[in-house]
Amino acid sequence: MDTIINAEINSTMLLDDSMPILQVENVSAYYGAFRAVKDVNMNIPAKAVTAIIGPSGCGKSTLLRCFNRMHEVAHAARVEGKIMFDGNNIYSIGTDPVRIRCHIGMVFQKPNPFPTMSVLDNVVAGRRLSSLWTKRSEMEELAEKCLRQAALWDEVKDKLKQSGASLSGGQQQRLCIARALAVQPEIILMDEPCSALDPIATIKIEDLMRTLTEEYTIVVVTHNMQQAGRVSDMTAFMLMSDDRAGELIEYGTTQQVFTNPRDKRTEDYITGRFG
Repeated sequence: MDTIINAEINSTMLLDDSMPILQVENVSAYYGAFRAVKDVNMNIPAKAVTAIIGPSGCGKSTLLRCFNRMHEVAHAARVEGKIMFDGNNIYSIGTDPVRIRCHIGMVFQKPNPFPTMSVLDNVVAGRRLSSLWTKRSEMEELAEKCLRQAALWDEVKDKLKQSGASLSGGQQQRLCIARALAVQPEIILMDEPCSALDPIATIKIEDLMRTLTEEYTIVVVTHNMQQAGRVSDMTAFMLMSDDRAGELIEYGTTQQVFTNPRDKRTEDYITGRFG
């Protein structure tokens, strides 16, 4: 079965021929009058890793932030088009962006634990803000579960009362992943989550991404071609067009994009001829 998803034909075929968890339809993102992302169409499969690659400035992070309405937090920012999640357009009038972000969480490039909070309180911070649940025993139980999912429990189980900022960089990033998991999302967006980490911490995050796909969908922006090849099932390649707007050049299985790209620009980027 042909499993290639090509940006130009906007196929709905996925890795397992099931419905996508996110359907991106003619999405453009603006900062004021400037269009940063232009007419993106792609279907993102559930419980898989989708990597977004491309040179700096091509709109990768902006597109990622559109997926959970983080883009509109920027001054004068707006989005055109549709992003369908659970059969609903997340940009429909009346849709609560805070609730969307509970279902579609985000991990940023630089680890950002709350420095005045303990490790345990960092994990449950989002859950506290999004519900009325307050029992300490439940918080502790949830924190342990999420820290185990983030492959961090064994390293911090004796440090739960210490500041989250006291952990190493790699531990802080996994703490932020645990915090994202605590609100029970279906999708986790990751914006270059390993760019500030050493190789050992990077391997731990990559291994964690693969493990998390047993329960979650991962969409990751990365500049690291080797990383995209190692961890992702699908790969989207973006470039800046002549009008400086980022556009989706090619989207397919990672194997197809890396070994048999349909567009010469994709091949040139992956082989290091530019970017």
